[in-house]
Amino acid sequence: MELTWFWLTVMAILAGSLVSLAARRRKKTGRLPPGPRGIPILGHLHMLGKNPHQDLHRIAKDHGPIMYMRFGFAPIIVVSSPEAAELFLKTHDLIFASRPPHQASKYLSWDQRNLGFAAYGQYWRNMRKLCTIELLSTLKINSFRPMTREELTLFVESIKEASRQHAAVDLSAKVSSLTAEMSCRMVFGKKYADKDIDERGFKTVIQEGIKLAAVPNLGDFFPFLGVLDLQWLTRKMKALAKVFDDFFEKVIEDHVRAGDRPEQAKDIVDTMMSVMQSGECEFQFD
Repeated sequence: MELTWFWLTVMAILAGSLVSLAARRRKKTGRLPPGPRGIPILGHLHMLGKNPHQDLHRIAKDHGPIMYMRFGFAPIIVVSSPEAAELFLKTHDLIFASRPPHQASKYLSWDQRNLGFAAYGQYWRNMRKLCTIELLSTLKINSFRPMTREELTLFVESIKEASRQHAAVDLSAKVSSLTAEMSCRMVFGKKYADKDIDERGFKTVIQEGIKLAAVPNLGDFFPFLGVLDLQWLTRKMKALAKVFDDFFEKVIEDHVRAGDRPEQAKDIVDTMMSVMQSGECEFQFD
């Protein structure tokens, strides 16, 4: 019983310290957009229900298209009009171009080292330049035309065969599969079976990663709870990151064994390995 009271006291002191710190930070930031009145520790989290977008729309009617909210200890600016969105995404885009750190980006994107979650800066600009010039250039995309034509031919033939057999076709699933297979060949050079990434299958693993990146995480809103992993999200992210690591190691090993290939036959992994080995890139990656 005494131990329980001890930890409750520690948590109360810690929470009080964090509330005080948040208040001091708010004073330092100067003026903030208008917003609803929050409550200690939770901020405005209690105002969100099963449909947060509808709740935010309702709150914005009272506080305007640009409003300040706080989810736990995370400061949030909510933008809800086309004019306000243009200010953030176009007029002042450099100010808001960065990505704040959160647990999903730490474990699922190698500590914010990919293009989607990286903080804005020299590293991100160099990555974008690499993608624009080497990986997604017009010349590179055009080199995949024979492959895309082949995949589209197989797709059309499968539809024709189903028609001849008077079988129902799930076009959404077919198009999704076509996109995945074309992307797989462009990036990795060949189609990998579901079992090559994990027994759950490629699609399931990708969907789990998207879900873990999007699910509300207490560790993002209350940093002092992150180490406790109350939702078991951190261990799931680490396990999924291990699945991706193992799969990418297999892909790289396959390319190393295949050796150098003609330029027109190179996939994106081949190109990245060539750039890395040449030492001509403006930033280092392994």
